[in-house]
Amino acid sequence: MPYGMYISGEGARVQAQRLEVIANNLANVETPGFKRDVPMFQSRFAEAIQDGTDYPGSGSQNDVGGGVKMISTETDFSRGGIRQTDTPTDFAINGEGFFNVRGGDGQVYLTRAGNFSLDANGRLQTQTNLPVLDEGGAEIVIDGTRPWSLDSGGRITQEGDSKLLGMTEPQSLGDLVKVGSNLFRSLGPTTPVAGRDVRQGYLEQSGVNPTREMMAMIETSRAFEANTKIIQHQDSMISGLLSRVLSNS
Repeated sequence: MPYGMYISGEGARVQAQRLEVIANNLANVETPGFKRDVPMFQSRFAEAIQDGTDYPGSGSQNDVGGGVKMISTETDFSRGGIRQTDTPTDFAINGEGFFNVRGGDGQVYLTRAGNFSLDANGRLQTQTNLPVLDEGGAEIVIDGTRPWSLDSGGRITQEGDSKLLGMTEPQSLGDLVKVGSNLFRSLGPTTPVAGRDVRQGYLEQSGVNPTREMMAMIETSRAFEANTKIIQHQDSMISGLLSRVLSNS
């Protein structure tokens, strides 16, 4: 493959991957507590060096750039704005930390999405029917027919009984991995949140700025189109060259 076509092909592939990330961000612009993804790029070596048939610094024709590649997708944990909903089971964390929920596999997962609800048995649960946990790891059950409240410290009180919301934070946000359904899994240990500030009847909004994402989508689309046009142009040049060679033979 001609070198220029190889570079353009890699560029088009990377821009297509970036478009997928941006599209997912835009799809979650209304998802409470959602954290946007940020694609990370890195320059790559030429194909020969990638394949191990040459090495960096060889001084050969292979010792040139090989375009760019997407190496990972990082999560932007910037907090979204808080919106008042007046729904009793909507909780928003005004500060650090995550709510603890139990997944179907029995593991504890973390989330910033506080748009909870009560099932028929009074179990506090997420939008995907996962139970919300208290500080001891037990499921939180509330009698929806009787008055109850949540104070700013994250304590749920109902007729003298109280339970503290399970809220933890990792040692580093880099320890968190997205697992879908607006949930995170921590690769390292977590600790209880100190200095809690939880608001009942509020929701943290998505961390996606639609204007910024739309601008990024336009930029990425144009870059993808530019790479595909370069591929077409190089293909046309090669076809013309072959035609001239064959006509003179």
